[in-house]
Amino acid sequence: MAANETINTNEPLEYQSFEGKNNILGFWVFIGAEFALFSTLFASYFVLVDRNASAITTGELFDLGLVLSMTFLLLTSSFTAGIAIHEMRAGRVNRMMIWVGLTLLLGLGFLAFEIYEFVHYAHEGATLSASAHWSAFFVLLGTHGLHVAIGIGWITMLMIQIKKRGLTPRTTSKFFIASLYWHFLDVIWIIIFTGVYMLGMEWI
Repeated sequence: MAANETINTNEPLEYQSFEGKNNILGFWVFIGAEFALFSTLFASYFVLVDRNASAITTGELFDLGLVLSMTFLLLTSSFTAGIAIHEMRAGRVNRMMIWVGLTLLLGLGFLAFEIYEFVHYAHEGATLSASAHWSAFFVLLGTHGLHVAIGIGWITMLMIQIKKRGLTPRTTSKFFIASLYWHFLDVIWIIIFTGVYMLGMEWI
């Protein structure tokens, strides 16, 4: 049986080929490696969280309104990505594109806020070289932000491919995998929001 042969038309389109199923399974293995990466970064951050030397503290810098805005944008983008998957499975390409477009705009908004945050912190004296704590902070948050940027580029290229080739078992499995990646980034952000920002506020 060919790798891309349809095996069960009663299943969602992204699961209708052996290639699609294998790619999705392989992606879960990749997610495991990503969890290991972020677990290392989180462990480093929490070990160094009190090593602030004479640098400005997180309690002085963290802005709850800004953090909540970033969280709203990213979590809402996960919701719109889920709707895009629903529209994809229903075969409604145009509606899918609209929801994917909203997802990308929300992701770009998140990145814009994060860049603003980093520039503001640097202006206030919180930089990579300010202390061990701030080094760990920027590496953790920067790694997550880089992943978001990669996700935006990845999904954009997939949309171009779907526009040219339509919804097939191959293109839908690729987008489904990209949506899983996007949801994974939201999970990481929730941990960052709780473990980094909420615990770093002065009122905690």
